[in-house]
Amino acid sequence: MLAGRGATFAQAGGAALTVTAEAPVEREWPETVLAGGWLKPWHEAISAAEISGLRITDVFVDIGSVVTKGQVLARLTDDIVRADLRKEEALLATAKVDLAKARGNAERARKMKGSGVLSDEKIIEYLSTEQTAMAGIESAEALVESQKIRLSQTTIVAVDDGLITSRSAQLGAVVTSGTELFRLVRQQRIEWQAEVSTRYSPLIKEGMPATIDGPRGQRLTGTVRLVAPTVSTDTGRTLVYVSLAAGSRPPIGFYATGQIKLRVAPALTVPETALVSRDGIDYLFTIDAEERVRRIRVETGRRNEGEVEIISGLTRSAMVVKMGGAFLSDGAIVRVEGKAR
Repeated sequence: MLAGRGATFAQAGGAALTVTAEAPVEREWPETVLAGGWLKPWHEAISAAEISGLRITDVFVDIGSVVTKGQVLARLTDDIVRADLRKEEALLATAKVDLAKARGNAERARKMKGSGVLSDEKIIEYLSTEQTAMAGIESAEALVESQKIRLSQTTIVAVDDGLITSRSAQLGAVVTSGTELFRLVRQQRIEWQAEVSTRYSPLIKEGMPATIDGPRGQRLTGTVRLVAPTVSTDTGRTLVYVSLAAGSRPPIGFYATGQIKLRVAPALTVPETALVSRDGIDYLFTIDAEERVRRIRVETGRRNEGEVEIISGLTRSAMVVKMGGAFLSDGAIVRVEGKAR
C-alpha cells in the first residue's frame, strides 16, 4: 500500500483512494485590510537657537538621549548678555532717581497751585516732568526684562518629553537665530503611517485595532488615530495613521506591513490543505452520497491559522476532502476514512 499525506492507495481490484472528509465550518472572523507603510514619529519637536551671534559652550545630550520637558540640552556663552543686562539695570536705577526728583517737584507744585508762588507754566512743567519720568521707568523696566529674556535664551532646553533623534549642536559653533540644534520624538511615540486602497478608507474608523509585522519578527499592535482626508495623487491610496501601543519602541524609518481589523463577520471555512490550485484557480473536492468526488471551483477570501474562507462555490452541507486532492480526478470513487463498511 502506498501512503501520501492523509491518503493511501489500495492496490487490490477496484482500488480506491482513502480520504478524510470534513464539513465546512462557519466561524466569526474579523475582516481585515492589508496595508504597508513607514514607522514614523507621532510628532517631532525642535529645540532651536533664539538668539544670534553667540557661541555654544556646553552640550549635555546626544542622539538617543531620553529627555524631559525643560531639561537643559546646551548652553551658549552669556557674558555679553549679562553685561548688557547690568547696563540696563543701571539705567533703570537712574530712571528711578529721576522719577523721585520729578515726583517731589510735582507734589510741591500741586500744593502751591493757586497760591501765586509758582506760575501756571512752571506748575505744568513740573507735572509734565513727572509724567516723563514715569514713562522713562516703564521703558527702562521693559529693557531690563528684554535682557533677562535674552539671557534665558542662552540656555537651550527640551520643548517636550521625548527621544533625541538629531543633534546639530557642535561645541564652539556660533549660532544664528532659528538654527535647529536638536530634534526629538515627542513623548517617544511612534506611529505606523499605512497606505490602504481608497475603497477601504470609508470603512476605517478611529479606534480600530491593527497588527503590524515589525522588525526582527516583532509583532506590534496599535489603534487607528486618523484617516487622511485626501488621497495621494501619486499612488491613489489613502494614508491611515496608527498609534502603536504604549511601550512600543520600533526603529524609526522601518517599512512594515500589517492588517487593520474592520469588523467581525461570519466566514465559511475549510482547511487550507483542502484547496487544490491549478492554473491560478482554486478548487475543492466534495464527496456525494455514493462516495464519488466532484471537483468544484471556489473563490477564497480571508485566511487564518491554517484555514481559508470560501466566499462562493461551496454549500454548508457539503463534505470536503480534507487533503490529498492533488491525487484525485473528478468523478473518482473514494473510501472515507473512519466510515463503517
